[in-house]
Amino acid sequence: MILQHTLRAPVYTRGVGLHGGRKVNLTLRPAPANTGIVFSRVDLPEKPSFQVEPHRVTDTRMCSALEANGAKVATVEHLLSALAGLAVDNLLIELDGPEIPIMDGSAAPFVYLIQGVGLEAQNAPRRYIRVLRPVRVEEGDKWAEFRPYEGYRLRFHIDFDHPALQQSGNALHMDFSRAEYVREISRARTFGFMRDVEYLRAHGLALGGTLDNAIVMDELSVLNAEGLRYADEFVKHKVLDALGDLYLSGHPLLAEFDAYKSGHGLNNQLLCALMDQPEAWEWASFTEKDTVPEAVQAGAA
Repeated sequence: MILQHTLRAPVYTRGVGLHGGRKVNLTLRPAPANTGIVFSRVDLPEKPSFQVEPHRVTDTRMCSALEANGAKVATVEHLLSALAGLAVDNLLIELDGPEIPIMDGSAAPFVYLIQGVGLEAQNAPRRYIRVLRPVRVEEGDKWAEFRPYEGYRLRFHIDFDHPALQQSGNALHMDFSRAEYVREISRARTFGFMRDVEYLRAHGLALGGTLDNAIVMDELSVLNAEGLRYADEFVKHKVLDALGDLYLSGHPLLAEFDAYKSGHGLNNQLLCALMDQPEAWEWASFTEKDTVPEAVQAGAA
């Protein structure tokens, strides 16, 4: 049986929001089986909380932000990516501000926190969302698509008119596994351009951005003294984001995800389009070892 998991113990961290620039305290707490991923704004009256759900996304400008029960939580994608990558099913996420801390701009600090306390198996099977037929969304020349696959496979292409990105790998194909996520995806950082900083800050975005939490480029090159963590860090970060955006379903996927120039908005449109078509998906659990598809076994290893 493939079981649900939560944390063995609570874990705490503190950091700055990328867009709001505010310091935020963040606590991850174990949650019972079948709870799902729940956010709680402990700084607000009555501490409103809500489960992740793709239709609760209200803003996709430079991040994924959710809002429900009078509470908003922004920049959730890196933390959710870590939860997807480590197969965390049930968790209470408490924060005292409107935005998840950006940390170093990747999912690695969250992976480190979770691995530090470890995971605990729960007496309930994981519930997968199995894609039964193709679902596609388009926006100009950008598109994203789900196709049936008995595992979790991702294909992502980026296309930026900038020397540093053109010299980097612009495509990534991977069959998802926990080990590969931690090793090859989790450390990829968010990135941006100096030419956009003034515009973003005038619109209340990137107020907490620095060279310590993002890859920043001028017209020709990367400005970070340490350079890139991966030769293809840019496309790997887009995959990291997509894994987090798609985990807003609250469940792992059995699907192939294929995307060209997709971002938070298109990722969310695709997930909502899938969930809005009951004939395109079904619930799946694996209670007997001999029923687990080979790709799912590899991914869970």
